[in-house]
Amino acid sequence: VQLQASGGGLVQAGGSLRLSCRASGMITSSFVSSDMGWYRQTSGKQRELVASITARGGSTNYADSVKGRFVISRDGSKKIVYLHMNTLRPEDAGIYYCNIKYPPAIGGRDFWGQGTQVTVSS
Repeated sequence: VQLQASGGGLVQAGGSLRLSCRASGMITSSFVSSDMGWYRQTSGKQRELVASITARGGSTNYADSVKGRFVISRDGSKKIVYLHMNTLRPEDAGIYYCNIKYPPAIGGRDFWGQGTQVTVSS
């Protein structure tokens, strides 16, 4: 299983980015049945959850700092999870990682992408 994250870059405060995370090496049913999330890590800090989406997109969850500005979505047919980031702030900067959690029925493993850098200039 591989998760390929992309879409990061340098943006001015107030701007937008769309992060994508494409899964490969897994069958579509495994992707659809797994919860997925985006995490952010900044220097000297632990990786923190930014947004998550349950299997089949049933529900979403957001960190308080991004509520109303970020939207997580997923496309099962393409095996991609997105993070739409709007009204970006300098404090949103960091390395963003995508994560997929297999349900217990198919092994319960965690997989991580390689990270994509987001820089927000003030």
